[in-house]
Amino acid sequence: MANSRAQKATMKTVSIEPHFQAWRKAARALLAEQCHPSDVLWSSQGGEDNGLLFADELPALPAGAPRLKVPKSFVRLAETVSAHRSGKQWALLYEILWEMTCGNDRRILSNQTDIRLRSLERMRATVSRDIHKMRAFVRFREVKAEDDAGGNTGEGAVENFVAWFEPDHLIVRLNTAFFRKRFAGMHWSILTPDECVHWDGSNITYTEGVEKSVAPDSDELEELWLGYYRSIFNPARLKIKMMQTEMPKKYWKNLPEAEIIEELIAGSGDQVQSMMDEQQRPLKREPRNAYLARLKEMDEE
Repeated sequence: MANSRAQKATMKTVSIEPHFQAWRKAARALLAEQCHPSDVLWSSQGGEDNGLLFADELPALPAGAPRLKVPKSFVRLAETVSAHRSGKQWALLYEILWEMTCGNDRRILSNQTDIRLRSLERMRATVSRDIHKMRAFVRFREVKAEDDAGGNTGEGAVENFVAWFEPDHLIVRLNTAFFRKRFAGMHWSILTPDECVHWDGSNITYTEGVEKSVAPDSDELEELWLGYYRSIFNPARLKIKMMQTEMPKKYWKNLPEAEIIEELIAGSGDQVQSMMDEQQRPLKREPRNAYLARLKEMDEE
C-alpha cells in the first residue's frame, strides 16, 4: 500500500495543447527530469480533468541543455500523429522517445512487431487520409470585403475566398503550406470547427474555430464549377462504389457538385447508350510523312 501511495504521489498528469510543438516541449522537460513514461499521464487541453499540470508549469530546461537527437523519421511520424483527435498518441510517442534516448534503443523504429508503433502507424494512415480528403474537397466561395472605412464596394473592394471544411482530425496546420502554395495569388480563409486559417497574400494567421453558419452559402463561381463538373463527367467510366470510396457521402454536404451527382448517375445509362448509338466518325487520311512511311515499311518487313 505504501508503495502504491508513493507512486500515485509522483504521478504527473500533463495537459498540452493538441499539436506537435506543445508535446515536444513537454516531452523534453519530462526527459530532463528523468520522468519514466509510467509516471506520466497525458491529456489534451479542453477536457474535464482536474488537478492537471500544464506543460508551461514544468521546470524549464537548464541553460545549455543538449538537444535531443532522434531520427527524422520519428519527428515526421510525431508531427503527423499529433493531429489525431483521440489524444492517445501523446503517451505512445513519449514511450518510444524514452526508449530511444534513456533506453538507448536506437533501432526501435524498425521493430515492426512493437504494438505501440503499429498503433502510431495506424494513426498516421488515418490522419494522412484526412489530409488528402481536405485537399480534395475544400471548395472556395468568393466574398467581397470592404477595403475602406466608408464601406465602398467599388475599386476598393478586395476579393476574398472562403471555404468551410469539417475534418475528422486536427489537420488545419498540417495542410496550411499546401493551400498557401496552391492558392498563393488570392486571399482566402478556410473555416473549420477546430480552428480557422487565413492567408492575405503575405501572412498566415489562425483564429478560433467557427460554426458552418459563418461560411457563405453560394456565389457565381459555384455555377461555373457545376458546369465544369458536368463537362468532365464521363458516364462510361462511372463506378459508383469506387466513387463513394474516394468521395464519401459525409463530404457531399460541403460540395457544390453533390447536388447534381445523383442526377448525373441516374442519367448515365442513357448517355452511354447514346454514345454507343452515335455513328462512327470517318477516319482521317493518313498524313504524308517520310519518317512514318519508313516505320510502316519496317513493320511490314
